Amino acid sequence: MGEDEAPYDCNVSIREQLERSYNLGLDAIFVTNHNTLDGYEQLLHYKKDHKKFQNIAVYPAEEITTDTGAHVLAYGIHHEIPSGLSLDEIIDEVRKQGGVSSAPHPFSLLDALRDSAKKCDMVEVFNSNNVDILSNIRATQFAVDNNMIQVSGSDSHVLSTLGRCVNMIESENNLDSILQSMKHGKIEILQTGYALQNETLDHLKYKIHNSKDYLIEYIAEHYPQRKMATDVSSKDL
Repeated sequence: MGEDEAPYDCNVSIREQLERSYNLGLDAIFVTNHNTLDGYEQLLHYKKDHKKFQNIAVYPAEEITTDTGAHVLAYGIHHEIPSGLSLDEIIDEVRKQGGVSSAPHPFSLLDALRDSAKKCDMVEVFNSNNVDILSNIRATQFAVDNNMIQVSGSDSHVLSTLGRCVNMIESENNLDSILQSMKHGKIEILQTGYALQNETLDHLKYKIHNSKDYLIEYIAEHYPQRKMATDVSSKDL
């Protein structure tokens, strides 16, 4: 839905993210919230006040919505990139900030860069939410055909899927070293796994419940039978 996407799609708390990362033995995580860097700063502050999580490195990133509604990941940026820019403009800004761009779920049904993914530094060949499976197969073939750096992504919106996919980077655990290794392909997929049916449903239920007012307004604006649809949505939600 691009800019019309419902605003809330995750209720995993900062402590839950760090706790699960700690239990999984992850050395580092990138925070990739949609069109904002706020979550990264908040997570850093929380980690600073809790010694248990000191050995987990937390790095900045953003999942940006382009002018066509597709998504692109920007790793290692420190200044928020606004949504609604063209893919070329976004990639230029990522490079100006010394970051690395990646094409998430490039052949999914929604929010996909498709062939434009070749403009990015890396391509996500396995996304846990691509439950149709064929999207991941097509992304893998695309990466091979275009000689691109391949990564996986949990695309986690519920706690249990955090860490479902893991990438191993040959680098020191600091941002500059990690970004350099990404750019030079010193990264490999260590673990993959699909979101389970109940996890996908939990995500959808949360998204609908917490965006119900927005959805009612959207239906009223975009659909001709809006009065009936709004009444039904209000009761059902």
